[in-house]
Amino acid sequence: MKWQAALAGALASALIAGSAFADVRIVRDGGGEVSRYLRRYEAIRDSGERLVIDGPCLSACTLFTGLVPRDQVCVTRRAVLGFHAASYYDDARRSLVPTRAGTQLVLRLYPAEIRGWIDRHGGLTPQIKTLRGRELAALYNFCR
Repeated sequence: MKWQAALAGALASALIAGSAFADVRIVRDGGGEVSRYLRRYEAIRDSGERLVIDGPCLSACTLFTGLVPRDQVCVTRRAVLGFHAASYYDDARRSLVPTRAGTQLVLRLYPAEIRGWIDRHGGLTPQIKTLRGRELAALYNFCR
C-alpha cells in the first residue's frame, strides 16, 4: 500500500513539473482586446511555460514582448510580429478610431529593442509594420 501511495505521489509530481514547462504555441493570432493579452502573458510568464511564435502574431498579440522574459520565448522561421497604432471601435461611427493615448500606453509596454525597431520603421501608424526573419531572430532565440 505504501509503495502505491508513493508511486501516485511521484506521478503527480512529474505531471505537475511537466506541465509547468509546456509550450504555448502561437500559429495565427490577429490580436484583440489588450487586457485579455496582458492577463494571458502574465500567466505564461508566471507559469514558466515556453512561448513559441510559429506564425503571425499581430496587434495585441505582440504584447508578449514586454511581459514574457526572452528566455521563455522562441521563434520559428514562420514567425511574424505585426505592430500598429492602438484604436478602439466607435459604435456610432461603426469604425475603428485611432487613439494616441492608447498607442502611447502600448509603446510603454514594449521593451526598448522593440520600441527602437518601431521608431526606425516610422513609428506606430494604422498600417501594420512587420518584424520577421533575421531582424526577429536577432531579438529572440530560434526554436529547437
